[in-house]
Amino acid sequence: MKSITQGLSSLKFQSLPISHHHHHPHPLPPTTATATATATRQTFALSLKTRLNSLPHHQTHLPKTRPDDGIPADLVKTLAKFKSRHNFIRVLEVARSADHPFAGARLLLLDAPGNIHSISFLFKTLTQTYFDVFATLPPLLPPGPIAILGFGAGSAARSILELHPDSVVHGWELDPAVISVAREYFGLSRIEKQHPNRIYICIGNAFDAEIEGSYSGLLVDLFSKGCLVPELRDPATWEKMRRRLRRGGRIMVNVGGSCVEAEDGRDGREIMDETLRALNRVFRGEVSVLSLGNGMDDSSVALTGGLPDVEAWKKALPKPLRFYADMWRPFNG
Repeated sequence: MKSITQGLSSLKFQSLPISHHHHHPHPLPPTTATATATATRQTFALSLKTRLNSLPHHQTHLPKTRPDDGIPADLVKTLAKFKSRHNFIRVLEVARSADHPFAGARLLLLDAPGNIHSISFLFKTLTQTYFDVFATLPPLLPPGPIAILGFGAGSAARSILELHPDSVVHGWELDPAVISVAREYFGLSRIEKQHPNRIYICIGNAFDAEIEGSYSGLLVDLFSKGCLVPELRDPATWEKMRRRLRRGGRIMVNVGGSCVEAEDGRDGREIMDETLRALNRVFRGEVSVLSLGNGMDDSSVALTGGLPDVEAWKKALPKPLRFYADMWRPFNG
């Protein structure tokens, strides 16, 4: 998803009253969905299933409130709520006065039950979520643009652009309405003006695109209906993605885990394991996994290209991100 959990899941909320695109010839699939929502009567409860006691020892500023503790409904505002062609879209804002790690955050929820696809804070870049892990990728890559497959409202893009001044981002998003929401409520318009030659929005289905050797890196964050899109469990998909990488390029993937609750009831860890096995069939012996949690509450991020030089990687990272470099382990599945 550091002082709170690094994965998003199980967002429960009380029903509340509702209070010009860049196009690219090669289009992308649905965005990240790692949090399911169910109704509750008195509180807006944000349940991040990776628990505080699973955090790395580097964390020193833990919040007073556990991520799964409830937020009073009057401290959560609905800024937008509508249906697009592809999604049921909601934008929520948590009051700064909330005693919760999400205090002051805006959240993008998609899908019928409400899946968190993006989180943004007004006065800070890092989100204390797995999006920050994505921001560790650029120092490992050769020169060239980075594609974010599953752009959402741009949480990962914002961190990369602000923390890595030489990076160029191509954000792939299936739903143009999500990009409109990102521009209006999540500061994407400002980011595009600040970095006019460093961020490009590509609307459409990236699985249908043929882009050979175009990217130095791919960030894959593709969820639909509460779980990883099924294409990611097919080795042919990863073979196609490998062809899109430049020499020395890498892929980093949010593979979910048991913290992810699919709408069809499938176990998130089972889906994660299938995805990792498919990835390893294409990048055999060169897949590493970073686990964000323990037991029933885990989630993971995968990386291709084998384990990097950890010390060199840490030196190239902003200080708040360096501890992530120590957390990777080879995939042995």
